[in-house]
Amino acid sequence: MSNRQDTTRDRVEAAITAPLAELGMDVEAVEVSPAGKRRLLRVAVDKDGGLTLDDVADATRAVSAVLDAEDSDVMGEQAYTLEVTSRGVDRPLSLPRHWRRNAGRLVKVTLVDGTSVTGRLTGSDDERAELEVSGSARSVAYDEVAKALVQIEFNRSEEEA
Repeated sequence: MSNRQDTTRDRVEAAITAPLAELGMDVEAVEVSPAGKRRLLRVAVDKDGGLTLDDVADATRAVSAVLDAEDSDVMGEQAYTLEVTSRGVDRPLSLPRHWRRNAGRLVKVTLVDGTSVTGRLTGSDDERAELEVSGSARSVAYDEVAKALVQIEFNRSEEEA
């Protein structure tokens, strides 16, 4: 069954990537999971500058239009529920665009050697991220990163932002 869900996920991602790109959005994840007699299709999207509720609504309409088209058999015959959401802070930073979109945020980086560093993301390019760690600049190449997550900050003042 998992293989069928993987195939469906791949078909959905292929079908929705271009329409979402026209809206300036990237497909970050597509998940298909059983939900009783139905399936849950969860699509995570993101874009430069972040998403608004209107963006999520636009993305939902675009994905729905693709899947509901008369000639579309992307989801097959079984009923499904569509959920379009933002990428969320709990997803790892794995692509250069993830780092770029989180500039200014606090990130915890676990390196391939097992050490970790937490710092403010001050910049990034296609090969590395620049962090401010305890007042010092630190450059981290993406190929040195095993895992990187945005840290949630509850008490950060506006002057620090």
